[in-house]
Amino acid sequence: MNPVNYLYLAALLFSIGATGVLIRRNAIVLFMCVELMLNACNLALVAFSRMHGNLDGQIIAFFTMVVAAAEVVVGLAIIVSLFRSRHSASVDDASLMKL
Repeated sequence: MNPVNYLYLAALLFSIGATGVLIRRNAIVLFMCVELMLNACNLALVAFSRMHGNLDGQIIAFFTMVVAAAEVVVGLAIIVSLFRSRHSASVDDASLMKL
């Protein structure tokens, strides 16, 4: 399979994630769309790495996955605290958490 096809797939996944971030208001869906965008970037990094024949893109993609996992932990903790206090996972209610 041609590596360019992987780049087309990465562009499609990134655009789906960006559309979800811009349109949706639910915090859980928002985080899933951000994760989809990060996975699209990882796919592009690995495809470019494969095209050039080195492992640099794969190493960067691995570290990106580690950072994404940490982002999920912190993001879900914020969503849980928002849901416990407001009984809603809407992003519009997040501004009400200010002191």
